[in-house]
Amino acid sequence: MTEITSQHAFDQAMQLQVLTDNRFSGHTSEAYANMVGPFGGATAAVLLNAVLQHPQRIGEPVSLTVNFAAALQPGPFEIEARPLRSNRSTQHWLLLQYQNSELVSSGTAFTAIRRSSWSEQELACPAVTPADSLPALDAQGMLRWISQYDLRFVCGGFDPASSQPLDNSLTRLWVRDEPPRPLDFLSLAAIGDCFFPRIFTRRQRFVPAGTVSLTHHFHVDSERLAQVGSAHLLGQAQANRGHNNYMDQSAHFWSADGELLLSSSQTVYFKE
Repeated sequence: MTEITSQHAFDQAMQLQVLTDNRFSGHTSEAYANMVGPFGGATAAVLLNAVLQHPQRIGEPVSLTVNFAAALQPGPFEIEARPLRSNRSTQHWLLLQYQNSELVSSGTAFTAIRRSSWSEQELACPAVTPADSLPALDAQGMLRWISQYDLRFVCGGFDPASSQPLDNSLTRLWVRDEPPRPLDFLSLAAIGDCFFPRIFTRRQRFVPAGTVSLTHHFHVDSERLAQVGSAHLLGQAQANRGHNNYMDQSAHFWSADGELLLSSSQTVYFKE
């Protein structure tokens, strides 16, 4: 196993500097480059980091929504993270990302102090082949961000050489950072966007596509994330419908012992 280091590419990509009370600066990372601009999961995570770094933050992330308004170009950017309303245990946030004085992403976040209460998990973890019994995806020649993850497909892989479309878009895979890194809210937010667009899976070929809006729901606290450590997570994603240039995606991520950590939905633009 590759050793975890404090200079992990993900931590470098998440670095922010304080400009004013609600304003931070950052820089895109080549390690997380996608077709156009950075991998969307890295953008969502760095926006969340502005909340986590804010001195007025209350509690931990419960939900995050990011709207990708324009392509983020390689280089510096600024994030405004503003608490809109707070009480003793909850807080609502506005997130705005700028590059060259133009808005490129917007979003909202909700943080809260979780109290001990009734808890139950209705969505069971699928029974699948263990991660160590599956080969890791060979990311050679693929987009840079893909090589930052250990991806092991259970079903619903993407092989454009096959040219045979699938009859559904269901994907199940094991995923963790590569090299391994202890899980936290930032890495979970990024991993939540690790699936290839459902149009790729369904059609088994590349088409121009990109996430327009993404929402994460965190079902876990930082203490439990620390217990998960650097182990693989099981992810599942499927579309409900693709129609006239847009397709949705519903995704879920479980720990290896079956605890649901994150549920997510997104809208994706595609062009054919």
